[in-house]
Amino acid sequence: MSDPISRRHFLQSGLALGGAGLTGNLLPVLQPLELTGDTRYIHDPVIIKDGERFYCFCTGPGIRIRESADLLKWEKGSPGKLFDRTPDWVRAAIPNQNDMWAPDVAFFNERFYLYYSVSTFGSNRSVIGLVTNPTLDSQSPDYGWVDEGLILESTLAGNYNCIDPNFILDADGNPWLAFGSFWSGIKLRRLDATGKPSSEDTTLYALAQRTVNSGAIEAPFIIYRDGFYYLFASFDFCCRGIESSYYVVVGRSTEITGPYVDRAGGAMLEGGGTPVTFPTERWRGPGHCAVLREGDVDYLVYHAYDAQNLGTPTLHISRLSWDADGWPAIDPLE
Repeated sequence: MSDPISRRHFLQSGLALGGAGLTGNLLPVLQPLELTGDTRYIHDPVIIKDGERFYCFCTGPGIRIRESADLLKWEKGSPGKLFDRTPDWVRAAIPNQNDMWAPDVAFFNERFYLYYSVSTFGSNRSVIGLVTNPTLDSQSPDYGWVDEGLILESTLAGNYNCIDPNFILDADGNPWLAFGSFWSGIKLRRLDATGKPSSEDTTLYALAQRTVNSGAIEAPFIIYRDGFYYLFASFDFCCRGIESSYYVVVGRSTEITGPYVDRAGGAMLEGGGTPVTFPTERWRGPGHCAVLREGDVDYLVYHAYDAQNLGTPTLHISRLSWDADGWPAIDPLE
């Protein structure tokens, strides 16, 4: 693997790993959830709850869907994917691309908003689209995805990449969209009440960037907690099976627009980020995370490549622990 991050590095950074119980900073460490059922071939997962069921959306033709009643046992969703056919406007913008990447879903304005991206691998000619639905229950008479069209796009002439969208409400209830992959890093745009780009604030805010490893940073996910915005992102390389070197890092800011710094004070715009996930002998490249907030519990949702099963991308869910200084961690995979 390229540039692996070690547990020793994590310990030296001031966060404790350890096993069960309490560690260095009174940080409770909890075992990852033991998942069963249809958890394989899940890449770039995000999970949300509607009613009594959890829904996982992930990268693939038409956006793949899984469902669970308890977060532990997963089954193929009904239907198994969100789109039967890629929207015509997407096909016109990004020809010959059937995969739809890295969805993010949120409940906003009494509807579910699902943002997704379409691109060509290694290119920043990309689009972010939006569909909405009043329910995720496909058996409901109200079920039906509405294509809201193009939200953002990037071109070969630009220096950023419109993939990996993440919807976030700030502390005042204002909607924003974070996104980005490689090039000049993670960006942020203000949205309006419809979930589309604001015409009042058209600033493209820069949140995080790297210059090493080909500028390998992507997959932002922002949450607000106790006065801080936490920006999770993935460093290094995905999509290489057991050779993947992905891992998740985090920084925080008192303002959604930044500046974000890691635990050691390193600026995320200068490559900073405190590691959160770590590769193991079996599980390679644990990355592209989302955060599921269920009551007063936060879960980190991500994929990793299974070295015992030909590098198959597989769903993982781990409970986030927060230490006394307000920094998150998870118990590492076995």
